[in-house]
Amino acid sequence: MPRRIFKRYMPHPDSIREHKSLRFLGTLIHDANLWHLNRHSVSRAMLVGLFSAFIPIPMQMLLAAGLAIPLRANLPISIGLVWLTNPITMPPVFYCTYKVGSWVLDTPPQALPSELSMAWISERIATLWEPILVGSLITGIVFGITGYFATMLFWRGWVRHNWRKRQERRHNPQR
Repeated sequence: MPRRIFKRYMPHPDSIREHKSLRFLGTLIHDANLWHLNRHSVSRAMLVGLFSAFIPIPMQMLLAAGLAIPLRANLPISIGLVWLTNPITMPPVFYCTYKVGSWVLDTPPQALPSELSMAWISERIATLWEPILVGSLITGIVFGITGYFATMLFWRGWVRHNWRKRQERRHNPQR
C-alpha cells in the first residue's frame, strides 16, 4: 500500500513535536490528522504542496504548512513537495509559468538575453511580475488539482488491486 512507502521516509510525529525550534507553534502541529497517511490527507497534501511549489515567493514551505494545517493535509508531504522547485529547477519552472502568464494575459513574452543576470531581471521586473504571478497561480492550481485527483485514483486503484489479490488467495489457497 502507498502508506508503507510514505511511512518509510516520514519523521515520527513525536520527534517533530519535541523539536526545540518548532515549540513556538504550540498545539497547532499536535493534530493527529496532520500526520495520518490516508487517501484523503495525502491527496490534500499533493494539492497543497504542488500549488505552493509553483508560487514564486521565498519560504514556500511556510505557505505549504499554513495551507496544510487548516485543510488537514498531511504536513510532511505538503512541505516536502515544495522542494520540486529547488534552486536547480526554479529557472525552467518559473520561465514556463512566465510563458503561461504571458499567454493568458495576451502580452508578448520578452526574449531572454544570452546571459541571464540579476541586472536584467531588476530592469524588467515591472513588466515581468504580472505574467509570472498569473502563470504561477494557474500552473499551481492545475498541477495541484491534477496531483489531488491522480493520488486519489492511484490510491483507490492500489487498494482495489490488493483487495483482488486477497480475494484470489482466499479462493485459490496454495498447499
